[in-house]
Amino acid sequence: MYVKRAIEDTILNISETFPAMLVTGARQVGKTTLLTELAEKDRTYVTLDDPDTRRIAKADPALFMQRYTPPLIIDEIQYAPEILRTSK
Repeated sequence: MYVKRAIEDTILNISETFPAMLVTGARQVGKTTLLTELAEKDRTYVTLDDPDTRRIAKADPALFMQRYTPPLIIDEIQYAPEILRTSK
Protein backbone atom coordinates (compact mmCIF):
# COMPACT_ATOMS: atom_id res chain seq x y z
CA MET A 1 0.00 0.00 0.00
CA TYR A 2 1.37 3.40 -1.01
CA VAL A 3 1.38 6.17 1.61
CA LYS A 4 1.00 9.74 0.29
CA ARG A 5 3.86 12.03 1.31
CA ALA A 6 3.69 15.74 2.13
CA ILE A 7 6.43 16.52 -0.40
CA GLU A 8 4.52 15.16 -3.41
CA ASP A 9 3.13 18.52 -4.60
CA THR A 10 6.59 20.09 -4.37
CA ILE A 11 8.13 17.31 -6.46
CA LEU A 12 5.40 17.60 -9.09
CA ASN A 13 5.87 21.38 -9.32
CA ILE A 14 9.64 21.10 -9.62
CA SER A 15 9.38 18.42 -12.29
CA GLU A 16 7.23 20.74 -14.41
CA THR A 17 9.77 23.56 -14.13
CA PHE A 18 13.20 21.90 -14.30
CA PRO A 19 14.56 19.14 -16.57
CA ALA A 20 16.30 17.33 -13.69
CA MET A 21 15.77 16.82 -9.98
CA LEU A 22 17.87 15.19 -7.29
CA VAL A 23 16.12 13.56 -4.36
CA THR A 24 18.35 12.69 -1.42
CA GLY A 25 17.68 11.32 2.02
CA ALA A 26 18.35 8.53 4.45
CA ARG A 27 18.41 4.93 3.27
CA GLN A 28 15.18 2.96 3.03
CA VAL A 29 12.78 5.88 3.54
CA GLY A 30 10.89 5.49 0.26
CA LYS A 31 12.61 7.86 -2.19
CA THR A 32 12.42 5.41 -5.09
CA THR A 33 8.87 4.38 -4.24
CA LEU A 34 7.81 8.03 -4.15
CA LEU A 35 9.39 8.88 -7.50
CA THR A 36 8.10 5.81 -9.31
CA GLU A 37 4.62 6.46 -7.92
CA LEU A 38 4.61 10.07 -9.17
CA ALA A 39 6.36 9.43 -12.49
CA GLU A 40 4.61 9.55 -15.82
CA LYS A 41 3.95 6.12 -17.27
CA ASP A 42 6.52 6.59 -20.06
CA ARG A 43 9.38 7.37 -17.64
CA THR A 44 12.01 4.61 -17.52
CA TYR A 45 13.46 3.45 -14.20
CA VAL A 46 17.17 2.54 -14.23
CA THR A 47 19.21 1.53 -11.21
CA LEU A 48 22.97 1.78 -11.04
CA ASP A 49 22.98 -0.97 -8.42
CA ASP A 50 23.20 -3.27 -11.43
CA PRO A 51 26.93 -3.75 -12.14
CA ASP A 52 26.58 -3.93 -15.94
CA THR A 53 24.43 -0.80 -16.13
CA ARG A 54 26.84 1.02 -13.79
CA ARG A 55 29.85 -0.03 -15.89
CA ILE A 56 28.27 1.46 -19.05
CA ALA A 57 27.28 4.64 -17.21
CA LYS A 58 30.81 5.17 -15.90
CA ALA A 59 32.76 4.12 -19.00
CA ASP A 60 30.59 5.77 -21.64
CA PRO A 61 27.96 8.17 -20.27
CA ALA A 62 26.91 9.20 -23.78
CA LEU A 63 26.17 5.56 -24.65
CA PHE A 64 24.22 5.21 -21.41
CA MET A 65 22.07 8.21 -22.34
CA GLN A 66 21.50 6.76 -25.82
CA ARG A 67 20.46 3.42 -24.38
CA TYR A 68 18.20 4.94 -21.71
CA THR A 69 16.63 7.97 -23.31
CA PRO A 70 14.89 10.52 -21.09
CA PRO A 71 12.60 10.83 -19.31
CA LEU A 72 14.37 8.71 -16.69
CA ILE A 73 14.52 7.93 -13.04
CA ILE A 74 18.16 7.05 -12.33
CA ASP A 75 18.46 5.36 -8.97
CA GLU A 76 21.83 5.34 -7.15
CA ILE A 77 23.30 7.97 -9.51
CA GLN A 78 26.07 8.62 -6.98
CA TYR A 79 27.78 5.51 -8.41
CA ALA A 80 28.23 7.21 -11.81
CA PRO A 81 28.25 11.01 -11.49
CA GLU A 82 29.79 11.09 -15.00
CA ILE A 83 26.23 10.87 -16.33
CA LEU A 84 25.50 14.39 -15.11
CA ARG A 85 28.13 15.89 -17.39
CA THR A 86 26.54 14.38 -20.52
CA SER A 87 22.87 14.99 -19.78
CA LYS A 88 21.02 17.61 -21.77
